[in-house]
Amino acid sequence: MADVVEGPRQEAQEPFMPRDRAFFGHPLGLFTLFGTELWERFSYYGMRAILLYYLTDTVANHGLGIDKTSGTALVAAYGASVYLVSVLGGWMADRVVGARRSVLYGGIVIAAGHVALAVPTAGFSYLGIVLVALGTGLLKPNVSSMVGELYRRDDPRRDSGFSIFYMGINIGSLSAPFVVGAVQEAWGYHAGFLVAAIGMGAALVVYVAGRRYLGGAGDVPPNPLTAADRVPVVRLFLSVIVGILLALLVAWLVRGDFTLDTFVDALSYIALAAPVATFWVMFRSPKVTAHERRRLTAYVPLFVAAMLFWMIFEQAASTLAEYAKDDTDRVIGGLHVSPVFYQSLNPAFIIVLAPVFAWIWMKLDDRPPTAYKFALGLTFAALSFVFLAAMSAAAGDGKSPWWVLVVVYFVQTLGELCLSPVGLAATTLLAPRAFRGQAMALWFLATSAGNAITAQLVQATEGASNAQYFGWIGAVALVFAGGMFAIAPWVTRHIRSGAESEREAALEG
Repeated sequence: MADVVEGPRQEAQEPFMPRDRAFFGHPLGLFTLFGTELWERFSYYGMRAILLYYLTDTVANHGLGIDKTSGTALVAAYGASVYLVSVLGGWMADRVVGARRSVLYGGIVIAAGHVALAVPTAGFSYLGIVLVALGTGLLKPNVSSMVGELYRRDDPRRDSGFSIFYMGINIGSLSAPFVVGAVQEAWGYHAGFLVAAIGMGAALVVYVAGRRYLGGAGDVPPNPLTAADRVPVVRLFLSVIVGILLALLVAWLVRGDFTLDTFVDALSYIALAAPVATFWVMFRSPKVTAHERRRLTAYVPLFVAAMLFWMIFEQAASTLAEYAKDDTDRVIGGLHVSPVFYQSLNPAFIIVLAPVFAWIWMKLDDRPPTAYKFALGLTFAALSFVFLAAMSAAAGDGKSPWWVLVVVYFVQTLGELCLSPVGLAATTLLAPRAFRGQAMALWFLATSAGNAITAQLVQATEGASNAQYFGWIGAVALVFAGGMFAIAPWVTRHIRSGAESEREAALEG
């Protein structure tokens, strides 16, 4: 996410990259971050693949015995918290330790969390879930922002570079359910969590060994704390604590008692409020220039579209995992397929299609503009749920054929490739300089808010049929996708007006 500035500062923001085209025409540092994220995602998605089943399985089967509705909502709220903590990770990188050290510390905490999950007691399980959420928040936004720092603002390789990086994510995501799922079936849930811990250890090895190829990316906080910042920082942390307590109070008043669902609701409220507060701080900051505010204004509708997209897409770990287990005929040619393996479909499709999409964006000079890509992504996600609703209605009281979820994941993957890697690149491009890490965290807050919506929907629609649940979500998302297409020209004009060079503006068509 290297911004173009004048004078000596430019060298600090755009360090020399060793062997600038050594990795498929990209900086060799991309290989380091590619490998790091591959193994980190292996650990994360391996754990996530069996988390719902572990929470809702009986104690006799070494699960935690939580009912399905609460367990599904908890997985969604957990997904929200993982990305919610990315605000802290972005702030730490921007103001205190820099992106490079934030990624390192986050990886260590994640590994400790998976080790805790491997201990067969409920207390260690909840501790592990918290540690993985904290560590991912430190690591996730900053490894992506470091990818942005490998390129100049007007480098046409940015989108294709993020697509390659995104493919690394999905190689780890593809292998994790197979490996962790097989280990879990053979030796139990905690053995599966231990495999995730090993994957995170591999990520740390790759990251430390490849540091020399990053060219100094992420070494220095772009907006370090000063003595004058002490009072505002204390005020900020006190505000966060008050906000958390207020969310718990509201959730308690709504529920009438303190239960697991109360904490799920509180997490949801925080996850929905966090992006609003982050945008408010950015728009009001005197460190954000007029040009940067125009870019940030254009980012707001992109954020809303992304939030709704992830609200649908992230249900792979909750409602779709439940659908795969309970409502899908998983016998293929006489072979009984584990529901865990369905979560490998999306990364498998990504690996096949990501190079195709990267080639398409390069051939089209990154056209159509970013806003249209977001609209397309949301449209595909909405259509996947409309299709699932129709097939659920057709199945009635029976089970859907095995291939139904294959189609759902394929259509969602098309949407993901239109929106997600392009969204990462757009965020690094549109981010105000003083909020580099926070802006990347803001991108992940879209996922957090989407998961928060799911956590509330699952509880509010308890008893609704699959056709009703998936159908209404798909229909509402289609309406928003149509609205995104309608305002796409306005968004594009704002992005171009905030560009810092003619070449940068030309990237938007």
